[in-house]
Amino acid sequence: MTGGLMSTASPDVMSVLELLAGGAPAARFEELLRDARCEDASADTLAQLDQAVRLASRVQALVGHAQQREAGLAALVDTAHDLTLVHGMDALLYEITRRARRLLHLDMAYVGLRDAGEESRPSSIRAAEGETTSRSVGLKTSDDSGLGGLVQRSGAPAWSPDYLADRDIPHSPDIDAVVRAEGLHAILAVPLGYGATVFGTLYGADRKVRHFTPDEISLMRSLGQLAGVAIERARLLEETRAEVTELELDTSRARSSLDVQRRVEAAYIRLIDLVLSGCDPQTLAEAAVRELSGSLVVRDCVGRVVVTTGTPPELAEDDVLRWTYDAHAAGRPVPMSAGCWVAPVTAGGENLGAIVLVPDEPLTDGFGVRLLQLTARAVALILLLQRTSAVAHDQIRDELLDELLSDIRPQPRQLVPRARRLGIAIDEPHVMVVARPEGGPEGRAGAWASSYAHRVSGLMRLRDGCVTLLVPGEDPLAAATAVSEELAPLVGHPVTVGAAGPVSGPALVAQAHREALSCLEALTELGNLGGLATPQQMGFLGVLLSETHGIGEYVESAIGPVLDYDAQRFTELTRTLSAYFAASSSPTRAAASLHVHPNTVSRRLERITELLGADWQDPDRALEIQLALRLHHTRRTLQHRQASSGVAGDAGDQAPRGAGA
Repeated sequence: MTGGLMSTASPDVMSVLELLAGGAPAARFEELLRDARCEDASADTLAQLDQAVRLASRVQALVGHAQQREAGLAALVDTAHDLTLVHGMDALLYEITRRARRLLHLDMAYVGLRDAGEESRPSSIRAAEGETTSRSVGLKTSDDSGLGGLVQRSGAPAWSPDYLADRDIPHSPDIDAVVRAEGLHAILAVPLGYGATVFGTLYGADRKVRHFTPDEISLMRSLGQLAGVAIERARLLEETRAEVTELELDTSRARSSLDVQRRVEAAYIRLIDLVLSGCDPQTLAEAAVRELSGSLVVRDCVGRVVVTTGTPPELAEDDVLRWTYDAHAAGRPVPMSAGCWVAPVTAGGENLGAIVLVPDEPLTDGFGVRLLQLTARAVALILLLQRTSAVAHDQIRDELLDELLSDIRPQPRQLVPRARRLGIAIDEPHVMVVARPEGGPEGRAGAWASSYAHRVSGLMRLRDGCVTLLVPGEDPLAAATAVSEELAPLVGHPVTVGAAGPVSGPALVAQAHREALSCLEALTELGNLGGLATPQQMGFLGVLLSETHGIGEYVESAIGPVLDYDAQRFTELTRTLSAYFAASSSPTRAAASLHVHPNTVSRRLERITELLGADWQDPDRALEIQLALRLHHTRRTLQHRQASSGVAGDAGDQAPRGAGA
């Protein structure tokens, strides 16, 4: 035999491990199995060797899949960096198609875009690579035909292994003619967009029948997200150049305000030069306030202050938020009280934040207001440039949470170091929060969730209208309350929240997610929209919803002090409590069933009130206590039966609490 094995030794399981450790090709494993058959190995040896070979093949396949996935993510990060270096829309679109073609080893890739602000018009193919005819670029595609139409309507990827033979797709003669001319079969289409707006489609195609894998579809979708941000950035740069050109034209038309226009143009060009040189928001704000004079504050989309220059006066938060919303509604700077101004910071219709300016001198439309509006555009541009490089990092965070929530059992040795590199201590206590805004813009909730997850060193996912958050902490109710208090005012609608935990380590994250989701669904079924709940908070319903909090914990939370009192003092408070409820809350009838004086029952009930609180006889609380008593009695009965039959029970249940129960 070869590959480091002794020729005189019979092949065995260790031989398979040696080949696997040496990275031998698949053919060597089959050769090892054939050698064993030729050497007349025993049936048991052959069976073990055959099973080892099959398991080795699975290990090789898993390692190959992981390497392929890692290579795809690495290529995606490189793409995110390279797209920031491309200037000009045409060059950017060509680079996107080139990257898509190489990322998935496709025969052809092409991009379809709508004109800016023309959502009702059909898309047109703007760039292609790998084409063999001149019929693809310039092709018009409508929303009611082709894979692009499906993507534009749903905002989700669409694909077909054999496009022309696929009858589930709404076909168009024009599109089919181009597909036929190019000899295409398999086509994959993903949305291009920014925020909640889809403005185009990225296509990848093969000239053979091909079934795209989930990893390939996910990789193409991630490339589409990166490309959407880059295209929006390029559009914003083009609009900026148009603004400068417009300023120049206005200057030539209005000689009377030539000096003012020149000042605005010169100031804005200086700001844009700073942006293109890679400055941070603080440097840009300081340069802008030198032109405007005064104090300037930049706030993000959730109202947090991210940049401050000078010493702005104290302003009422409610007033600032109200004027900020007015500025976004108007799409231009608006005056506040006391001479302050608010300018919206937007990109592609998405709210990125606002600028609050407290000028030293009153602003005029001729210079100050116009320059403030252009400063807000420059701030939007720099935030967008920063976000381009962060998309790939966010994609890796999203992949980590998807793996933690998947049905496949996560591997702590792999996930814990990956999470640590992202600044997330997944092996320490975390709680799961699932929040559903009952109306309001989903894009605003997603932007808030992303910001919140970064702020608390957690993970987030937005799916099916629900925000899923895995955040550090040990109190799920406190985490749910914090999320509700921040998110509800932002979206302007009630937010229903379910939470669970705490859990430590990757293995329990999916379980906590199921429990939090069950609490959310229970609140919905009970009609308590806008409420929040955890398994611990929901009483006996929590026992049904939770996978970790069992009957023992429920009994402890309901009547634990009474059980402890009986166990320590050999009293009969638990038995008295059961008799009291069985007698329809009548102390006299309870005394008769216990064969004691009614005064004795009254004194015991007073002690129970001291242990459980004055509200223990309220209807809801009384129901919980009666259920806990019934569960406690049933558990003790089962334990006694197990003990008498010699069956060992759970060590935690062997010592019955409350001798007098």
